[in-house]
Amino acid sequence: MATALSAFRVSISRISPFRARQFSYPATSGLSHTKRIICSSSHSLSSSPSPSDTSHSSVSLMGTNENSRWRPMCLYYTHGKCTKMDDPAHLEVFNHDCSKELPVTAADLEGKKPQEFNFFLVLDLEGKVEILEFPVLIVDARTLQVVDLFHRFVRPTKMSEQAINKYIEGKYGEVGVDRCKDVNLYSATIKYNNAKSWSRVAYNQPFVPETVSLTLSTSNCRVWHDTAIPFKQVVEEFEGWLAEHGLWGKETDGALNDAAFVTCGNWDIKTKIPEQCVVANINLPQYFMEWINLKDVYLNFYGREARGMVSMMRQCGIRLMGSHHLGIDDTKNITRVVQRMLADGAVFKITARRSKSNMRNVEFLFKNRIK
Repeated sequence: MATALSAFRVSISRISPFRARQFSYPATSGLSHTKRIICSSSHSLSSSPSPSDTSHSSVSLMGTNENSRWRPMCLYYTHGKCTKMDDPAHLEVFNHDCSKELPVTAADLEGKKPQEFNFFLVLDLEGKVEILEFPVLIVDARTLQVVDLFHRFVRPTKMSEQAINKYIEGKYGEVGVDRCKDVNLYSATIKYNNAKSWSRVAYNQPFVPETVSLTLSTSNCRVWHDTAIPFKQVVEEFEGWLAEHGLWGKETDGALNDAAFVTCGNWDIKTKIPEQCVVANINLPQYFMEWINLKDVYLNFYGREARGMVSMMRQCGIRLMGSHHLGIDDTKNITRVVQRMLADGAVFKITARRSKSNMRNVEFLFKNRIK
C-alpha cells in the first residue's frame, strides 16, 4: 500500500430532517428556494458545572463513537445537484445525512432547562472582504435535535471576476471547496478501519497509511463557482426557508418567531451582515436586530473564558470534525457546543441588541462578557 495519498476535498451545504426513504432529488435539477434535504431527526443561569464534569454527552454530543465513521457531506447533494444517489461507491464516500454528526440521546435531555426560545439558529459566516458562505442550522431547544440546515455560497457583488477567483482560491483552495474532486464524475475504492484515519484523509491531514486506501478518478470541478449566488438572492431564499419553518413572516414586522440567532462572537451579525447589506444595496432585515453570542453565554455558565470555537470544544472535550474555517463545518461544530451546553443546563439569552433609532449602536446585555 502506498504511504501517502492525495487528499480529496469536499464541502457542505444545506440539510433537513427527513429520512432518505421520504426524499429524492431529480437527477440534475437545481434546488428550489426552500426544498429540504436529509437529516434523520425524528420530529417535525443555574448552577454551572465544569465542562469536564459532565459525562452524559461523551458519546452522543461529542461524536466520539468509534463505531461510526465520519464522512464529508456531498456538497452537490446539499445543493440539489447530486446525480450519484444510486451509486454505492459515491454513497460510501460521502455523507447525505447531517444528523449522523449531531446525534442526541435521552440522557442528553436530563439536565436541560426551559428556554426563552424554542429554536436556535446557529450561524457562522465566512468571508472578510464580502460574505462568501452563509450557513444556518436550526436546533430545537426542547429536544436538542437538528431540525434543518440552510447553506449558500455567496457570490461577491462588487468584485471583478478576476478578483473573485483570487479571493475564492485564497479562502477555499486549501479545503477544496473550489478545487475539489468532482463528486459526480469519479470512481472510488475505499478501505478503512476507523473514523479518525478517514477524517484525516478527507481533509489532507497526516494519517496512518495502513488504515486507509483511496483511489479517485476525477475531473475538475469548481463547487463554489457552480453554486454561488448573489447575497440578495441568498436573503430571499433564506427568508423563504425561515417562513417554511414558521420562524419568520412579514406579518411579524420582520422579526423572528420563537427563535434567536446564535453566533460564536459578535462579528457575524453586528458587523459583517450590515456591511454586506450596504454592498448589496438592500435594507438590513429586522431579524438581525438581536442575537446570542455563544462566547458570553459560555463564560457566564461555565465560569471560564473561551475565545473561540476551538477552545470551547477543547475545554468540553469535543473532537473537532471537518475543516476549520469552512463555514458549514464550523456551524456544525458550534452546534455541538450548543447541544452540550443545553444538555448541561445552560440558559441561552439574548446578549446583544441594536438600537432601533440608530442601527450602528449595539447594546451588550451581559455585564460579564468577552470583549
